[in-house]
Amino acid sequence: MEITSAEFVISNTDVKKCPAGTLPEYAFIGRSNVGKSSLINMLTGRKGLAMTSSTPGKTMLINHFLINHNWHIVDLPGYGYARRGLKGQEQIRTIIEDYILEREQMSNLFVLIDSRHEPQKIDLEFFEWLGNNSIPFAIIFTKADKLKGGRLKTSVANYLRELKKQWEELPPYFITSAEDRVGRTELLDYIEHINNVLNIK
Repeated sequence: MEITSAEFVISNTDVKKCPAGTLPEYAFIGRSNVGKSSLINMLTGRKGLAMTSSTPGKTMLINHFLINHNWHIVDLPGYGYARRGLKGQEQIRTIIEDYILEREQMSNLFVLIDSRHEPQKIDLEFFEWLGNNSIPFAIIFTKADKLKGGRLKTSVANYLRELKKQWEELPPYFITSAEDRVGRTELLDYIEHINNVLNIK
């Protein structure tokens, strides 16, 4: 798939205020500082489309970007940022859960995992919640450029081994680097495949 246009549409905290219509949406989510904005910018080829921040937990909004005038990328708030406080965490959880459970246009949820880290309890619990609610999702391992030699392969294999304790069938997964543009073609081809199934040209 070639991305010919990508434009910001709207930010909000209420799923009911998301864009009307039936265009499919591909939502991206992950723990704070997992490289979500950088990945979205890499995918779209627009360096400043999604705002990147050195401050974890900055994004607290549902951000919609219209791609090729016929589907949306949705940048969801990062979860699990403890320094927000309990009230802030609860607000973010509500925004995330309302979008995922209520947004009929969401065709797939991409859950981002930092490839350098061992499986975290908060991520594994989130995967379980998605499974319990029959949410279609795929995993994106980010920051592949940070692991040299065979460490990347080992790290991903360890993560998948942990997931197999929980899942009979593993979800699709992708290995990416926003820095080196690794995984871009595979991700866009996957989105294009889903669009084709949905008859979105």
